[in-house]
Amino acid sequence: MKEIKVLGPGCPKCEQLKKNVEQAVAASGVECNIEKITDMLKMSEYGIMITPALVVDGEVKSVGKLLSPDDIAEFLK
Repeated sequence: MKEIKVLGPGCPKCEQLKKNVEQAVAASGVECNIEKITDMLKMSEYGIMITPALVVDGEVKSVGKLLSPDDIAEFLK
């Protein structure tokens, strides 16, 4: 099971990234646990200074970008 974390304080881009992640996961059929992190201290553990950010299995995949579901699907393979 993949662990996906969407990091962001709750701005519209962060919320859209979470929706795009959910869409990519549903389309891929890959079993994933999706977590939304809004705590700035937890975000700093990943060295994130710009949001939204996407972390897959503990690795930062994207910072400051609103990825499309197709972009996110590449990280689920």
